[in-house]
Amino acid sequence: MRPLFLLLLLLSLLSRADGRGELRAFVVAHSHMDVGWVYTVQESMHAYAANVYSSVVEELMKGKQRKFIAVEQEFFRLWWDAVATDKYKQQPLSGSTKLTLRKSFHSPKFGSEVHQLLQEGRLEFVIGGQVMHDEAVTLIDDQILQLTEGHGFLYETFGIRPQFSWHVDPFGASSTTPTLFALAGFNAHLVSRIDYDLKADMQKNKKLQFVWQGSPSLSERQEIFTHVMDQYSYCTPSQLPFSNRSGFYWNGIAVFPDPPKDGVYPNMSLPVTDTNIHLYAQTMVANIKERAAWFRTSDVLWPWGCDKQFFNASVQFSNMDLLLDYINKHSDEFGVAVQYATVGDYFQAVYSRNLTWEIRDSQDFLPYSTEPFQAWTGFYTSRSTLKGIARRASSLLYAGESFFTRYVRKHPASSICKCQALKQLQSLRWAVSEVQHHDGITGTESPKVKDMYMNNLMYGMFNVKKLMASIIFDMNNAKNNGEVYSSIYSKDSAIPGVPDVDQYVVVYNPLAWNITTFVMVSVSHLAMGVYDELGRSVPAQVQSSVESHSAYDLYILVEISGLSYRKYSVKPLNGKQSAFIGRSVKYKRKDITHADQQSQQLLPVVNNCYQVLFDQNTNLMHSITERETNQTVKLTQQFLEYHVNGDVMKGPISDNYLFAPNASAVPVSKAVGLEVVSGNLMTEIRQYFYSNVTSQDYIYAVYTRLYTVPEGYDGKLLCHRIEQEYSIGPLELNREAVLRTSTNLNTRQLLYTDSNGYQIQKRPFKAYMNNTVARNYYPMVQSAYIEDDTTRLMLLAERAHGVSGQGNGQVEVMLHRRLWNNLQWDLNYNLTLNDSSVVRPVIWLILGTKAVTNILYRTSGLALEHRPVVMFGALSGDKPKLPRQRQQNSVHGLPVTVPPNLHLQTLSIPGWRYSSDHTEQVDSIRMGKQKQGDADFGRVLLRIKHLYEVGEDPVLSQPVMVNLKSLLKGLGSVMAVEERSLTGTWDVNTLKRWKWKTAQYPSKRFSNSTETSENGIVTVHPKEIRTFFVYFQGQ
Repeated sequence: MRPLFLLLLLLSLLSRADGRGELRAFVVAHSHMDVGWVYTVQESMHAYAANVYSSVVEELMKGKQRKFIAVEQEFFRLWWDAVATDKYKQQPLSGSTKLTLRKSFHSPKFGSEVHQLLQEGRLEFVIGGQVMHDEAVTLIDDQILQLTEGHGFLYETFGIRPQFSWHVDPFGASSTTPTLFALAGFNAHLVSRIDYDLKADMQKNKKLQFVWQGSPSLSERQEIFTHVMDQYSYCTPSQLPFSNRSGFYWNGIAVFPDPPKDGVYPNMSLPVTDTNIHLYAQTMVANIKERAAWFRTSDVLWPWGCDKQFFNASVQFSNMDLLLDYINKHSDEFGVAVQYATVGDYFQAVYSRNLTWEIRDSQDFLPYSTEPFQAWTGFYTSRSTLKGIARRASSLLYAGESFFTRYVRKHPASSICKCQALKQLQSLRWAVSEVQHHDGITGTESPKVKDMYMNNLMYGMFNVKKLMASIIFDMNNAKNNGEVYSSIYSKDSAIPGVPDVDQYVVVYNPLAWNITTFVMVSVSHLAMGVYDELGRSVPAQVQSSVESHSAYDLYILVEISGLSYRKYSVKPLNGKQSAFIGRSVKYKRKDITHADQQSQQLLPVVNNCYQVLFDQNTNLMHSITERETNQTVKLTQQFLEYHVNGDVMKGPISDNYLFAPNASAVPVSKAVGLEVVSGNLMTEIRQYFYSNVTSQDYIYAVYTRLYTVPEGYDGKLLCHRIEQEYSIGPLELNREAVLRTSTNLNTRQLLYTDSNGYQIQKRPFKAYMNNTVARNYYPMVQSAYIEDDTTRLMLLAERAHGVSGQGNGQVEVMLHRRLWNNLQWDLNYNLTLNDSSVVRPVIWLILGTKAVTNILYRTSGLALEHRPVVMFGALSGDKPKLPRQRQQNSVHGLPVTVPPNLHLQTLSIPGWRYSSDHTEQVDSIRMGKQKQGDADFGRVLLRIKHLYEVGEDPVLSQPVMVNLKSLLKGLGSVMAVEERSLTGTWDVNTLKRWKWKTAQYPSKRFSNSTETSENGIVTVHPKEIRTFFVYFQGQ
């Protein structure tokens, strides 16, 4: 028998060496807390969220073995500010189940307890952003913002820096996110929602864990170990074979609007007793073993929690304590050991196994389906208005941050209260961060939560507009009787007519390049003159308004340096210096169902770059010729609608999340009206789409603009875009509206879409047994294109849409959705998306060779994203300036300009008071000596991004050397530059991320991949995002 025993012992040791052996389950207590979705943040705080942190902290202090992970910072910060430190609400929590929000308010001792729990590693912040951001329809800039907001608070308050992600609920996984988290200093990434059939396959083959190289250009330098949750996802399996109640949720389900006074919640699990503890243990162990079979190591992640859990942590932990103790006492019998753990504990265990992992390339996990007829591709378009406002708010914040930063640097002793100004910016930072939540910008929330997001965004935008107007006033030393009205991309209101006071249009360019573009303001006269600061006439065109019969649209050609503003005066007058007038020609409405195909009459619209032909038999676009190469592409555009089912008894339904068309898309109009407004600077083609020839009202409209730039101006970007603005709605119920652009390009049904505005994904058309149309929809956050061997058609967007290539040479964009269904779950939570709004999205088209479009689309996409901020109003007492005065007055100093393959991604004053020396920061917190008082206005946060991939362009894909001192000399004399991690909390010289073993890199080591700057000179490589703290002299 002895040789057999030795053999078994050897086999046992070998299996443990490979990471197997006795199973060890890491029980991770968590509460998934949506910052929105069905209930507003305020409702959630009142009903359960404040209680989560109060009761969890209380219970963790009672048991040294207990642990918990905290995720969304918005809820934690609200609790920290309003509950944990409120000295007047000192009623302690009892150990009973009787828990309401009012009883959860607690004394300041929470502060020291949280610090202690963090130091002991028993409370762990994962992700650390304000929210768990959506991955499909968010822009990388906004992902970085919300992450930076949360990380700044955590580092300033506790000196801690999250190192693991917990992206358990976003609907699909983007390949931008692993790069984002790697740049932020994370050691491992965790996702859950990926396509059901792909997950089943990965699970069967033990491939749920891998090293993800999300960026093809950054590749192994910013790779990250990634764990995909198994089929049970982030919620505890609740089925108990011995009870008809769910299991492991001893506090039950949260109740809205008020917590029950008796502390009894619905569906509270059976308490653990002597009679059922063995049954509980058997159930838990069986699930641990089932999951263990899907992974390579004997370490099992066992999430304990779900949505809105741990509002009574006392009853949760007291039951689980008994269960874990029992399993561990019988671990020989069960073959399992269990322990409370954080996500970091689990990943540390897997890392220490020293296994070699497979590499995944930059392919993402989108789209996401949960069943054959449940493609989660509808939310790419849901609530288009919210998506548009969220991006406008983000763009305004971007402009406001740099505007304020330059102002503070150039006017340190200004009349504007800097602390108040920072609060105005912070209100928009908070709102833009909040809406990135995976049930926010996705459009998957209830109407009242949508209103909450909108109200917070509008309030923040109002604050930042007010701040920018105040700065303009201060810079112009205007008298108090002037007024400045700020407008984002103009359309807010007309310039008011005030006698004897000049009307000014102030235009700020938030990009760090020189721009030449048009801005539009509404005016009340047709004969207008526009003049610059020297009193010189400025090219402009005025014409009838698309939106109002009583107003006119004035387009002004502006030429502005990087991060600078110009001031134009607008005067009603008659005479030779007035603006060009756009003349309108209206064409007869055409029945497109009976168009004469034999005798085509083509109407040309031409600028220096394109000739666009319209077919006068149909009033539809016919073709576009790129004039430099004389390449013509046949191109027609058509609005169609997918009709979808709203009755669950009749088949699959579409809702906020899902897109489930029951047939091919149907053309919506039988007749098209055409009006062409042409002038010296711009031609606007207005197409109106009617359901039939005699209809009074149109449902759809397209306004297409081509610009002609006068000699002496740099019109390259302006000339090379065909601007389209659409008007869609109100739709009928259960209709999904798309614009289909059909060309004669041989695209082989291959589509390219952007990933969060950061990189491009290849999207080959895939045939499925079911639901092929919906499963071939992808998110377009900022760009999409189709191409053949020579020519590319690029689409650039200012909000997210669903996009698809359903046929050869086609690209269709979903622009709007209006849905209702009788699924009880949707009705209970008011998630049916009965959106009766009219939406006005904008898309720019660029057509040309691959080489030309490569050069144009990155800068054009940013030009669309960050259009100039227009402020207008009356400034009395101003006289035309002399040239030198103009230079100093219109620009806050020297312009800030980066090379064309770089983007100044961030220039802001965050206001954090933390020390950038980690040891000093931690010591000051430990000794209670954190900096108090006013925000730090001396630290400037700078991010620079390389726009191109390796090998994408022979010139623009090269690394770029930048002298930061020279770049920022317009702000002052740079004294010191510190390179930081993406969110600013790590000094890159001390950031040593875990390096996971792969076949490519068999040795395990720490990863530190950044060349640090010497004397303010940095080399930025393709796709890098470099983050710096900059300090100026005199601070």
